[in-house]
Amino acid sequence: MNLFKLAFTTCFACLIVGCTTAGPYVTNISSDGANGLNIEKCKVELNAFLGVVNTGDCTNSSLKLTSPAR
Repeated sequence: MNLFKLAFTTCFACLIVGCTTAGPYVTNISSDGANGLNIEKCKVELNAFLGVVNTGDCTNSSLKLTSPAR
C-alpha cells in the first residue's frame, strides 16, 4: 500500500511541475539601416501540462558589421 501511495504522489508531482524554461533564444534579427544588425533574444518557457509556449524577459543588442581589411 505504501508503494502505491509513493507512486501516486510521484506521478502527481510530475504533472504539477510541468513548466520548464528552455533559455534565451534569438527571436528576431533585423537590419538597423546603418550596416548593422539588431538582435532580440527572449526567454522561452514551455508549459507541458497546458501545451503553451510563452516568451518573456527580452533583451536587445546591436551588432556592427564591418569588412575585413585586405
